[in-house]
Amino acid sequence: MSVALRVRAYAKINLTLRVLGVRPDGYHSLRTIFQSIALHDTLDIRVVRGPFSLTSNDPMCPTDRSNLVCEAADRVWRAAGRRGRPRDLAVHLFKRIPVQAGLGGGSSDAAAALRAFASLWSVRLESLLEIARALGADVPFFLVGGTALGLERGDLLFPIAECPPSWVTLVIPTIGVSTADAFRWFDDATDRKTARRSRGVSVGAPGQPPGRSVGRWPWDAMPSAEFHNDLQPTVERHRPEIRRLVTALRRRGAWHVAMSGSGSAVFALFEGKGAAEAAARVLGHEPNRAIVTRTIPRRTALASPRPR
Repeated sequence: MSVALRVRAYAKINLTLRVLGVRPDGYHSLRTIFQSIALHDTLDIRVVRGPFSLTSNDPMCPTDRSNLVCEAADRVWRAAGRRGRPRDLAVHLFKRIPVQAGLGGGSSDAAAALRAFASLWSVRLESLLEIARALGADVPFFLVGGTALGLERGDLLFPIAECPPSWVTLVIPTIGVSTADAFRWFDDATDRKTARRSRGVSVGAPGQPPGRSVGRWPWDAMPSAEFHNDLQPTVERHRPEIRRLVTALRRRGAWHVAMSGSGSAVFALFEGKGAAEAAARVLGHEPNRAIVTRTIPRRTALASPRPR
């Protein structure tokens, strides 16, 4: 009898992102605050006879071994002490999270797959973190969820007090930005002094978080210089539409606006759903795409895979 699981892979935004330098291994040293949001992909997993297979509703989503879900299967299979290639499992990936948007869709899919495969193949969850680090710098966050501070490559995680519940307006331009391009543009910036000066101007400090969270949420104790994305000014010079979206969202009264990760998605946090939806109506016209979602706590982001 086949066993079927369904697991959600939630997207993330980077509430802050500081680039601290280049590490000896060539990666960048980061300090970032991750936040889970309700926008999600879904993995439907069935136990069937035959080789492992991956399919997707999105024709742009690779279903070969370049997809991290396949690599996650390989690594958990080996961690379970099994030989050869994974088999007797079929995964269908229903994509909702836009690609090359800084929302972590591929990494979240991989982390959700890790948790599901560990459940099916009897691998201890404690062993998944090292596998997640090997898959990608963002993958470990999706095993932590909620609100978390990320250091080193972003893969050294410290859960912190949850972000105040907020409605999120995401605006995704038609152009994507690859992580490699964003960091290369940052590294290749010729006028470092001008780039440093522009960081605080481009993103700015957030507004006051919702009042009930004051004293619990750490932002009120952090310097305003922390509240920006170091990659954003450089990406904006190559993709000026991102700067226009940031400016427009700030005018709609959001309490925090920034580009997420390496872009190209821009997010705005609102206290009320109505304000978030109004911003989406204004800015979600062609060619941009707007999505209204919300922040979610750790317990939601890490809900166990459930039978279909």
